[in-house]
Amino acid sequence: MNFEPRKSNYGPKAHPQPTTKRNIDIGSEEFYPTPPWATAALISYEEFEGDIWEPACGDGSMSEVLKKTGCNIYSSDLYDRGYGDGGVDFLTSQRRAVNIVTNPPYALAAAFVHHGLKLAKTKVALLLRLAFLESGARYRDIFSTLPPARVYVFSERITFYPKNVERKGSGTTAYCWMVWDKKSNGIQTQLCWLRPGFKK
Repeated sequence: MNFEPRKSNYGPKAHPQPTTKRNIDIGSEEFYPTPPWATAALISYEEFEGDIWEPACGDGSMSEVLKKTGCNIYSSDLYDRGYGDGGVDFLTSQRRAVNIVTNPPYALAAAFVHHGLKLAKTKVALLLRLAFLESGARYRDIFSTLPPARVYVFSERITFYPKNVERKGSGTTAYCWMVWDKKSNGIQTQLCWLRPGFKK
């Protein structure tokens, strides 16, 4: 396969870290949007057909980039942040979609994998810490029976900033996109690197 680019009730401690630590109640007004370039990197390598559901949309930072795929985008979030449908708990929803793409609350990432695979017809793409690949529990619960088809590792660090703050400093956590593809026919997980140059 060619990987060259193509020309919740979510609770506390839920989002990725901006530097070394971030314990944040995402029910508060403070939250950490996904930098648009991180989503642009995904859609430069991974093709999506059919509708896409972004179930943790926040202020729409990811959804706005996903619109560039030409797919119909449905955006929702447990909290109303002025974009998409607020008050939608992904983990209890039975809404179906062809694809699900999101940056899940890290503490519930495993639950997002399982529930996303129940609801998505084709693909589930989650932005996760690279360390999500570790742990015996996740091996037993996910990777031994539900491995992703592709893992896209960022060669540039993502820094998550709170909304409307001055951007300075750099993140210290490595991230990747993990893509579960029901049309992959059980092929072994492909490990891919996202080329430098997306970060802005």
